[in-house]
Amino acid sequence: MTFERSATRSIGVISPAIQHGGGPLNSSASAAPLPIPQELALELSAAVRSPGQTHIVTDIAGRPATPWSVRGAIAAAKAAAPAVPPEMRFDDLRHCFAGLLIGLGLDVEVVQTRLRHASVTTTLNTYGHLWPDADESARAAGDRCWRRGRTR
Repeated sequence: MTFERSATRSIGVISPAIQHGGGPLNSSASAAPLPIPQELALELSAAVRSPGQTHIVTDIAGRPATPWSVRGAIAAAKAAAPAVPPEMRFDDLRHCFAGLLIGLGLDVEVVQTRLRHASVTTTLNTYGHLWPDADESARAAGDRCWRRGRTR
């Protein structure tokens, strides 16, 4: 992870290098630097401050976390939070993130990049139903124009 400063603000950038187990990343999209909010960058940077520490998610001994240890930690967190549905899976966090980005109005290419999909097609096939319907968007725009014209 790197931390870059611009003239206007500080931003964090995560630059993935390997998959769990030391294998190569799935695609060039997986290797692309990913900008993250400054506050998150500061929180994550604390995880890699120790000399030689290169992983953000580690087990209690400081070793890179395995998928199984992450699943176990999520199960423990779910057990401690009764409001979390028991059927919630780790991947549901990713789907929630995608839905939040779409709900905030980000376009498909930005969502594709943030989710690290190799193509826009993957993003649209998975989340296309979450984007506003083009006809409804056009109706809403027409309604705003109509109302604005009537108030003049």
